Amino acid sequence: MRALILNCSLKKSPEPSNTGRLAEVVATELRRLSADVRTIRLADLDIPPGVRTDLGDGDPWPEVHREILGCEILIFASPTWLGRPSSIAQRALERMDGMLSETDDEGRPVAYNRVAGVVVTGNEDGAHHVISEITGALVDIGYTVPGQSWTYWNMGPGPGPDYSDTDHGHDFSEQTGKAMAHNLFSVAHALRKVPIPAQP
Repeated sequence: MRALILNCSLKKSPEPSNTGRLAEVVATELRRLSADVRTIRLADLDIPPGVRTDLGDGDPWPEVHREILGCEILIFASPTWLGRPSSIAQRALERMDGMLSETDDEGRPVAYNRVAGVVVTGNEDGAHHVISEITGALVDIGYTVPGQSWTYWNMGPGPGPDYSDTDHGHDFSEQTGKAMAHNLFSVAHALRKVPIPAQP
């Protein structure tokens, strides 16, 4: 079983990523379940805007697209900014719009029989809104989103410390992150055994 985490932090490497740190909780549990997990930090790539898979002229998205299609489990990891997903998460979803016109050898949308989940961090409220925006887009593209395939951390209303600056709420975030990993792995395994058929 292969999993890919798209870290949509606005920070480039090697700057520490709070979002990446929480996503690693999920990755660790997936690895314990025998999944092969890879993370791509999208801020490290110069991804141009658009809704096609390949815009040419050095576009790095086709390689990301190949990684996406090479995995059964996709995880979007996004910080919360102004109560919304990061601009990088939005750009990634817009580039994935190109997948709507892509089909597999049996004529199914290429996202069929793949599962997706979401990791969210932020020192402000809005995590459930971010989760709903990202999962809604992924369902449109064709992904199966299992129940409770998300985890999040925030400090509630107003400014405050980042995820890496405090232990507040980590127990909840880590517990739901591990449950998220199990739900994603279980449904991906079920779809591998009994895949969604091609549409009539």
